[in-house]
Amino acid sequence: MSYNLSGGNIEDFEYYIEKHQRKKERKERKHQSAGLTLEQIEPLTYTQRLAFESYNAGNQIVLHGCAGTGKTFLSLYLAVRDVLEKVDGKQKVIIVRSVVPTRDMGFLPGNITEKTKVYEAPYRDLLSSMFNRGDAYDILKNKGKIDFVTTSFIRGQTWDDAIIVVDEAQNLSFQELHSVITRVGENSRIVLCGDGKQDDLTSERYKESSGLSQFLNILTKMESFDIIDFQTDDIVRSGLVREYILACENSNTRQIYN
Repeated sequence: MSYNLSGGNIEDFEYYIEKHQRKKERKERKHQSAGLTLEQIEPLTYTQRLAFESYNAGNQIVLHGCAGTGKTFLSLYLAVRDVLEKVDGKQKVIIVRSVVPTRDMGFLPGNITEKTKVYEAPYRDLLSSMFNRGDAYDILKNKGKIDFVTTSFIRGQTWDDAIIVVDEAQNLSFQELHSVITRVGENSRIVLCGDGKQDDLTSERYKESSGLSQFLNILTKMESFDIIDFQTDDIVRSGLVREYILACENSNTRQIYN
């Protein structure tokens, strides 16, 4: 499914106008929770704008493609924004991390909380940027607005009234992606971020294959999903990253870092 107004009927147009009005109203107020104020984030590229529009239209979305394009940042921002605004009764953001690091967790010292803390660091940094304070992630987590889980511990769970952000989806096997999406309960939605070119799962160490490609083939048959592809033109991390990724593509070098 693609988010496109061309050829739509009057109901589609009215729905778009309503969504646009909601977006305008968001700009006129601050997102606040537990003393935190969420910054107003605007898309920086055309593809980022498509992601905003598709998400605001209520689609389940996949943000796929090039490193440094803001896929995780946008996903987390949109999810946190809706939870703070209590849009459609959403209560929390659930971040599901890629499986590759969790396979080594059993060998690390400490309990589950201590083992997973290091893998929460990227999201702690992202939330710090969104709220302009370093403790934003921990405050929201303590308030039950954010939960972090790994694919090692999702069996038997049902996620109701939640927005599920699946990060580094290319590092999940098909069975794990299947397990994640079948955890989605009532009044919940899912956003997946990934890039098949950054697959760490397929290696001599793990001797497995990423399930993302097979999984996307299934999602393309579902009307509720919109798959949005990010290209090198969408890289916003830095000019150096853009230059490097282009050099990798020109030399057919496999990208391994996100």
